[in-house]
Amino acid sequence: KARAVKAGIVAALIRFMKDAGGGMVDEVLAIMAILASHNEGRIAISQAEPTPILVEVIRTGSPCNWENAAAVLWSVCPGDLLQLKLAKELGAEEALQGLSENGTDRAKRKA
Repeated sequence: KARAVKAGIVAALIRFMKDAGGGMVDEVLAIMAILASHNEGRIAISQAEPTPILVEVIRTGSPCNWENAAAVLWSVCPGDLLQLKLAKELGAEEALQGLSENGTDRAKRKA
């Protein structure tokens, strides 16, 4: 995981996530959720400023995407006040509240 982060995987993942038409969002979010569980990954993801994309995925993505986007957001925001503030401004609280009420069981736990 640390080698992947050092090799620059996070920037590539963010690019794939921005290209929603590419069909890679499920895979990208799953990988990002794994990377976000480790300090190096969390730092690299935070530096890539993924919050706007993650909040949008929570609002509009599939149930599987909701779960992983919430997991990444949950990992990144507590350690980065800038991302936390941005998440609030983008309405993450409302999106996560909706997810906690209407999401899958796993998504509800992540929200």
